[in-house]
Amino acid sequence: MVEEGGNEAIYTRSAEEWLLHARELVPLALNKAREVKGFPGRWKMIISKLEQIPSRLSDLSSHPCFSKNALCKEQLQSVSKTLKEVIELAEFCVGEKHEGKLRMQSNLDALSGKLDLNLRDCGLLIKTGVLGEATLPLAMAGSSSEPDAAANGNIRELLARLQIGHLEAKHRALDSLVGVMKDDEKNVLSVMSRSNIAALVQLLTATSPRIREKTVTVICSLAESGSCENWLVSEGVLPPLIRLVESGSAVGKEKATISLQRLSMSAEAARAIVGHGGVRPLVEICQTGDSVSQAASASTLKNISAVPEVRQTLAEEGIVKVMINLLDCGILLGSKEYAAECLQNLTASNDNLRRSVISEGGIRSLMAYLAGPLPQESAVGALRNLVGSVSMEVLVSLGFLPRIVHVLKSGSLGAQQAAASAICRVCSSTEMKKLIGEVGCIPLLLKMLDAKSNSAREVAAQAVSSLMTFSHNCREVKRDDKSVPSLVQLLDPSPQNTAKKYAVCCLGLLCSSKKCKKLMVSYGAIGYLKKLTEMDIPGAKKLLERLERGKLRSFFTRK
Repeated sequence: MVEEGGNEAIYTRSAEEWLLHARELVPLALNKAREVKGFPGRWKMIISKLEQIPSRLSDLSSHPCFSKNALCKEQLQSVSKTLKEVIELAEFCVGEKHEGKLRMQSNLDALSGKLDLNLRDCGLLIKTGVLGEATLPLAMAGSSSEPDAAANGNIRELLARLQIGHLEAKHRALDSLVGVMKDDEKNVLSVMSRSNIAALVQLLTATSPRIREKTVTVICSLAESGSCENWLVSEGVLPPLIRLVESGSAVGKEKATISLQRLSMSAEAARAIVGHGGVRPLVEICQTGDSVSQAASASTLKNISAVPEVRQTLAEEGIVKVMINLLDCGILLGSKEYAAECLQNLTASNDNLRRSVISEGGIRSLMAYLAGPLPQESAVGALRNLVGSVSMEVLVSLGFLPRIVHVLKSGSLGAQQAAASAICRVCSSTEMKKLIGEVGCIPLLLKMLDAKSNSAREVAAQAVSSLMTFSHNCREVKRDDKSVPSLVQLLDPSPQNTAKKYAVCCLGLLCSSKKCKKLMVSYGAIGYLKKLTEMDIPGAKKLLERLERGKLRSFFTRK
């Protein structure tokens, strides 16, 4: 931004001296511009911009810290350089020394653009507040936080440089910011403003691939920090990120996809990604991307699939087949997990999508995935959504029964809960109840009755009550020493206990056994049932009467 090459004094001028120099050049430039007769329309525009410069210089000089900030000095150098170019170009036009009309028109347009940039940047220096940072370290002198204050001042200046000057200057600032983000991300985030975010989003559309790549690296860090999502989305970051996923470099695609992964956690942003055409490039990354990009893309699509109204759009872009393929062949385990969760979301409430997943072989792929040592809840949930749409014979042939036992033995409590829910959905026939009992599910479900989670206890009790309508299963429950105590505990009348109606059903089926009846009474079932009878819980009154009759008969027998 230095104007006269070879003059050493130029480099040592103060901001006040540059201000004086610029103010001296303005009337000279105006006089020269007004002398030009050719290209009247373009020169008229240049003159109108020159006339605005004094007020911008006045705004800068009136700031108490203007002389202490390097950015201000650089800006005055740039203004002086542009004013000198105006004078030189006006002299060429007056002397008619220019070569060709088109070339001169191009030069005048470029000059007009520089004046626009100078005017804009002078205004931004005030708006960004960066000038006020010049004195911050001095004000904090003697304080233990002085180094932090100085660092914040430097970061604010660096962020301001992203908004001020020509593209190459912004590129240099971007290089510095990438380095600072690696070493001091916390301080960068603490001073980040919405205008800084807007400047970064604009750089995402720069013509230089290198600038786009560095910019998306910074934006990816901002998105992952979790502190700037709303600003990023409101400043229009989604469309350029989607374009980078489509046609960016390998690094650009990866960083853009990771950014979308984080931003898509918001339902509003997920809808916007769909609206801006983001589904197709994300689907393509799932098919062709490297391991990190593939996992990030699958996670983004999983987040989007959580929004019910866009699921059909996802299906139309071929997401079902792609997710099933990821489940089979995903490079990372994370990709498989995201694919399973996406399938779980897609099949939650849409019969057409359930049929689509089934027809593409989704049940077989889910079964294969569940054979692993740590079966995931999302895959069990997807399977639960599908089991009601296929026949018992198909499920048995695909290995449903051993997979469910494996989940009840080795899965997390959430996975076990989804497995119990799946059992509830397939227990419509006596034959299926018999098969489920034979593979050993009942002891595992009874163990779940003591789970800490109320919802897990409820679905386990529901599954047990359904299975017990087959007599052999009922006898197995009777043989388990812990079944009656666990079921009696589930008679607790508190509103939080949603398993009580299923516990009443199970205990009613066990009432034919004298031993079980005695156990129920000894564990306090009568007290619970009296309260449940008052609450009109189905079956509670009948079970209470049977226990009280047995207790009365036992009393007379002892007499």
